[in-house]
Amino acid sequence: MDTMRDRFAPVVSRLLDEDPRVAVVLAEIGRDGFEEAQHRHPDRVINVGIREQLLIGAGAGLALTGLRPVVHTFASFLVERPFEQVKLDLGHQDVGAVLVSAAASFDWPSGGYTHMAPGDVALLDTLDGWTVHVPGHPDEAETLLRHAVAAGDDKVYVRLSVQSNAEPLAVDGARFRTVREGRAGVVVAVGPMLDAVLDATEELDITVLYATTVRPFDSGALRRATETAGTDVVLVEPYLAGTSTSAANDALADLPHRVLGLGVGRRELRRYGEIEEHMAAHGLDAGALRKRITGFLGTRVRG
Repeated sequence: MDTMRDRFAPVVSRLLDEDPRVAVVLAEIGRDGFEEAQHRHPDRVINVGIREQLLIGAGAGLALTGLRPVVHTFASFLVERPFEQVKLDLGHQDVGAVLVSAAASFDWPSGGYTHMAPGDVALLDTLDGWTVHVPGHPDEAETLLRHAVAAGDDKVYVRLSVQSNAEPLAVDGARFRTVREGRAGVVVAVGPMLDAVLDATEELDITVLYATTVRPFDSGALRRATETAGTDVVLVEPYLAGTSTSAANDALADLPHRVLGLGVGRRELRRYGEIEEHMAAHGLDAGALRKRITGFLGTRVRG
């Protein structure tokens, strides 16, 4: 099966052909995927070289001219390194762009910590007005990329990963989806964490919500789920643990509730290893998730 990033260049290349507003800005990474598109649209496929601050600045400049820039590199170079430009060139100037990342939290372990960005969504949370998509399958990535480019002049972050669920679900770029119903708690599985969550909660009396768009946070879906499943909530996210706990708390602010945030820990793992080893080390494999979820929700989850 191809990866989310494998879908990225073909999808956006077609959008370049279809929409004269679309432009692509790269910083070396990913340039080969746009070689043919650059021949067709030399004025709208721009490679700035290894200059990530310029990457964002160029994208913002294109947006100021009325174009819809799609800006791409690894997450650590797209959100963290040029964060001041994201804050000022896009946010302060009130212009939109589609930031599309690769490498995610630990997709390329041998690249080391310079190529990891578990705090990317939490960092964007310090800014106003961002939509954040976290697809869990290449088909969902394609759908959400199209949503993002078509979203007027909004500021959108699309977080691509080599981690993937086995099967895609229908996603609409806005709402959480109910994939299992229960009465003893709610688990929100974000993007590629869904399969592990479903394995971890098999035969448990738990409602599972699937989130591929996490900002804006679908407070309505969470509240509706708690009406029958109760107000104990577990968030399982493929990035920094606790990133969405404040959003869940806000959604349930008028109700007695408990929220547990599971995700990538703050402690840096200094051995390269493999993706599966990082998942286990952060307690995000199905076995560890089951222990953590049942430990939080109690014996009543077993039905």
